[in-house]
Amino acid sequence: MKIDYARNIALKILYEVNTKQAYSNIVLDKYINQNRDKLSNLDINFISELVYGVVTWKLTLEYIIQKYSKIKIKKMSDWVKNILFLGAYQIVFLDKVPKSAAVNECVNLCKKYNYKSSNFVNAILRKIEKSDYEEINNINKSITQTSLKYSMPEWIVKKFYEEYGKDLATSICKNLNLKPNIAVRLNRLKPEIEIGESGILKDFRMITGTKNITKMKEYKEGYITIQDEAVGLSSFLLSPKEGENVLDACSAPGGKTTYLAEIMNNKGKIIAWDIYENRLKQVEENAKRLGINIIKTETHDATVFKEEYVKKFDKILLDVPCLGLGVIRRKPDIKWNREESNIEEISNIQYKILKECSKYLKDDGVLLYSTCSMLKEENELIIEKFLKEEKFETINIDGEIPNGFSKITTNNMVQFLPTKNHDGFFIAMLKRKK
Repeated sequence: MKIDYARNIALKILYEVNTKQAYSNIVLDKYINQNRDKLSNLDINFISELVYGVVTWKLTLEYIIQKYSKIKIKKMSDWVKNILFLGAYQIVFLDKVPKSAAVNECVNLCKKYNYKSSNFVNAILRKIEKSDYEEINNINKSITQTSLKYSMPEWIVKKFYEEYGKDLATSICKNLNLKPNIAVRLNRLKPEIEIGESGILKDFRMITGTKNITKMKEYKEGYITIQDEAVGLSSFLLSPKEGENVLDACSAPGGKTTYLAEIMNNKGKIIAWDIYENRLKQVEENAKRLGINIIKTETHDATVFKEEYVKKFDKILLDVPCLGLGVIRRKPDIKWNREESNIEEISNIQYKILKECSKYLKDDGVLLYSTCSMLKEENELIIEKFLKEEKFETINIDGEIPNGFSKITTNNMVQFLPTKNHDGFFIAMLKRKK
């Protein structure tokens, strides 16, 4: 019995992700680096497809598997469960893998990890067809149908329905499963290079296909940075000038911070905070790679008031911690690691950061609040509450946003909707009332 090497690695990764709550991207990188000499680019692409595919579609796969199994998925051994996920994903969602190959390889894996269940795995996978996915359209309850069709927890679907209506919520769920292109930002401090296709913002290029960007010469030499355009838009809109004092209160890993420095032509001063010292090292490493020397990192909790910085900054960027629902297409683990009960806790942190950091803004300064999330409790409601309590007002930024972003604007606050070209994101810019 010969075990398929790529599928075996994919299974080991999924085992860690689904049983130890490890992050799929971190475990994937670990296993690929450990086995790089034994893997072709085709193998690496296939492993990535299997891992991200199963993590993305886990809820739907559970539903389909359970149709044919008298044993509840919760009662199955972890190896058997993940082997079934692996097989069901290939059968239902991959067109280039013959069903016989998917079944046979998964049975072989089961013989290696849980021999006594190999007949069970064989029987279940032989019953699964692509039509099982199409039959989800026949489910009458709308929220349940959307949840299973796009493998999204029901509580998230329900929140999207409430805030965006059924049609737009369904579109959002669909887009959050799209495979994202990789966007890179050109370093303004270096000569422009030819790479990828033009993005929406002038500094961005889109890279198609599977590439390890961090291994590229252009990345190592500081000509490019990996960054989604919606994320980069916050720095672009804040647009600090040369010589200004800027605070990035939640800066790690430094993508927005370094973009601010590039926009400033590396002239001025940026204070970069993060609560964890090791994450600030990422900011420092990115700055060094890009040739930036105006960023000063400080380990600090942005919810804690700092007297010495009152009214010291011309511009403040608050990309606050959030549930991250807008980046699910890039980090599918998020939807399984979040709960509705997290909303109140995270929104309280967000509001406290906004409240405290607003004190550091000069009278004629500008503050930008952003999240990579999609819920009003993290976005509009935070800003509305703040405006009622503080003498601030929103700035109309609609005219400053280049065409090409999918967005909804409400009272000068902009919610960006996820598309193939960019993540979901929220931005509001504030200034003191005169």
